[in-house]
Amino acid sequence: MPAVFQLSCTVSDDDLDPNGHVNNVVYVQWMQDAAVRHSTHVGCTMQLYQQLAVTWVARSHHIDYLQPAFPGDEITVETWLAGRRKVSCHRRYRFFRQCDQVELARAETEWVYIDLMTGRPRAIHDQVINRFQLLPNHNL
Repeated sequence: MPAVFQLSCTVSDDDLDPNGHVNNVVYVQWMQDAAVRHSTHVGCTMQLYQQLAVTWVARSHHIDYLQPAFPGDEITVETWLAGRRKVSCHRRYRFFRQCDQVELARAETEWVYIDLMTGRPRAIHDQVINRFQLLPNHNL
């Protein structure tokens, strides 16, 4: 199973900010969408998380915007796990325009594994973390 997951998005008029390019918030939404779909792709579904009584929450996001994206642009979002700790994972992202492969942005999120009963961080279950391949040096 590939360690780098790809999600395709098309920029719509609703994605734009007053400057006429993709709004910052849209990038964060794409990051969340890619992370959830990657997780589902490797078998970590919402049903599994419900059975384990856990969820993921974002502790922090960092985004470097390199080039703007405009309406109609087809975007590829790549994501992978770059690191892990006992209760968290470090996920990276890259955004490309499909027609010319121009890199639009790079991003990172620190995701924390939360016990739904206590609302506190907990150790990531082996049956979850073992489904992901870590790529700490990918695209540095």
